[in-house]
Order: sequence, then C-alpha cells, then structure tokens
Amino acid sequence: MNNSIGKRLEQYTSKRPQEVLLVTVELGDQQDKVAIFKGFSSSLMRPTAFDPDVEVIPNGARIFSVDRIKSPYNPENPQYIQQEISGEALEDLLAEVGV
Repeated sequence: MNNSIGKRLEQYTSKRPQEVLLVTVELGDQQDKVAIFKGFSSSLMRPTAFDPDVEVIPNGARIFSVDRIKSPYNPENPQYIQQEISGEALEDLLAEVGV
C-alpha cells in the first residue's frame, strides 16, 4: 500500500469515528503528540498546517506509541480503549477496517 502511515491512521478514524488516536511520534530530533479524529490529524505540541494535504505524520516519522481513546477526547479524563499499541497490533487494527 502506498499510503503513508499518517494517512492510513486518518482513514482508520474516518471509519471508526467513535475513536480518537493519540500518537506519539519522533520527527527528526523532536518528539510530538498527534491527535487523529474523523480523518484529520492535529499536533498537540507544535503548529499544524492549515492545508490538510500537509501531513502531520510524514513518511520517515518514527511512531513510539498509539493509544485508542473513546470520543470525545477529554485530555483531563481520557477514556482509553487500548494503550501503547504495538506495531503488529496496529497493522492488525488497520487491516480490520481495510486501510
């Protein structure tokens, strides 16, 4: 599949709108947290481009962890579905929805 992992995660949340993904990534030498909900990504630690074609999680970004959280996301009291999803488990989740 030639979609980047960021685009695939966005597609996953489009198909599962009751979930928010909270992704911890490394971009170059900086760490970032990205919230993905209903097909859109937004950095929680740095500015996010207005253009939706600019990937928040670009190819080459290293994913440290992915948490599945019930929507709506409340940072004060997140309701976790699953925490610290491994790479293999993440691929299984993406395959479940066909992305």
